Amino acid sequence: MEASIESLRVGGDVLFLMLGAVMVFAMHAGFAFLEVGTVRKKSQVNAFVKILSDWSVSTVVYFLIGYPISYGVHFLMPASELMGNDNGYNLVHFFFLLCFAACIPAIISGGIAERAKFWPQVMAGAIFAGISYPIFESLIWGQNSAGLQSFFENTFGAPFHDFAGSVVVHSIGGWLALPAVLILGPRMGRFVRNRSQAIPISNIPFLALGSWILAVGWFGFNVMSAQKLEGISGLVAANSLLAMVGGVLFALIAGKNDPGFVHNGALAGLIAICAGSDLVHPIGAFFVGGLGSLIFVYGFQIEQEKLKIDDVLGVWPLHGVIGTWGGIAAGIFGSTALGGLGGVSFLSQLVGSLLAVGYALITGFVVYFLIDKTFGFRMEEEAEFTGPDLSIHQIHAYPEDRVGS
Repeated sequence: MEASIESLRVGGDVLFLMLGAVMVFAMHAGFAFLEVGTVRKKSQVNAFVKILSDWSVSTVVYFLIGYPISYGVHFLMPASELMGNDNGYNLVHFFFLLCFAACIPAIISGGIAERAKFWPQVMAGAIFAGISYPIFESLIWGQNSAGLQSFFENTFGAPFHDFAGSVVVHSIGGWLALPAVLILGPRMGRFVRNRSQAIPISNIPFLALGSWILAVGWFGFNVMSAQKLEGISGLVAANSLLAMVGGVLFALIAGKNDPGFVHNGALAGLIAICAGSDLVHPIGAFFVGGLGSLIFVYGFQIEQEKLKIDDVLGVWPLHGVIGTWGGIAAGIFGSTALGGLGGVSFLSQLVGSLLAVGYALITGFVVYFLIDKTFGFRMEEEAEFTGPDLSIHQIHAYPEDRVGS
């Protein structure tokens, strides 16, 4: 009887995490459509191919290098040993966490869109998914977390808390993207005589579809971060919902009904709540998401118009800055004084979030500087003018338009 119950428990954990992995895997279609809808028609094929290629490369490097770095588990053994006594839980655990690691190149892709060479950006994504991201992941969630988390607890009273990756995934991805965008420079025609010349997006329905796919998959991203069936929390689900809605409503008002801000506002709310989704009160989650959305609306405008940074999808404010806000917000709204469950330290959250910023900026600048100097990072001017679809993939997104039919 006990053996049967244990078998059901193990099988339930494997199924639970596999379903979460599939939901987060589906989010990469959301990344693709969000980028496809935002870039020009001459860059749509490239966006689709980049996301799928980055996913595939990330799978290989995270399987062979990244997951062993993060968790000290490798898969170079017979299949019978891989299955072990837990129905191959480590394999589905790898699949689930691969989906997080592969978000890094997917996030960066939106910032560098329309002017980056194909293979150099794939190479950078492989370095981040296989080495850079796993090192930081190991310090917060993985095999090397004991030392750093003990430091936070002994110094500030509680470990650094990031339940579902506001900092470990989104902040790291967004801050890694900033050096890439700066090294590449703006797209041709984006700024003329230091004056902003907006480049219209190509397809709002695709942009909206990308946002919806990401939002639905995010409930796997957050809720399944429990990683065991017994740890599932209705609080995480409710907080994810309320934060998303807060992001939409705040963006609706601050963005003056702009559809790009509204649909990215949903994502801003979801990014912001990841870290503290298991701690905060749902009303607190609403405001965490809403404030995150305001960061995106005003941050995107400052980035583009004041700082003259051509970050096509606004991934630095959306993932980088809001991811940092999410880590800090967990230390504010997770406190019992604001209705949270407590057990979190504001200073731990602040220092841990800033540590991620520094790590990502240094890593990003080193990797992209070396790639730029070694292989070249930006497309040739003629190829960029033609567009990556034709210059890299030799096909247009709408071939019939090219023959006049």
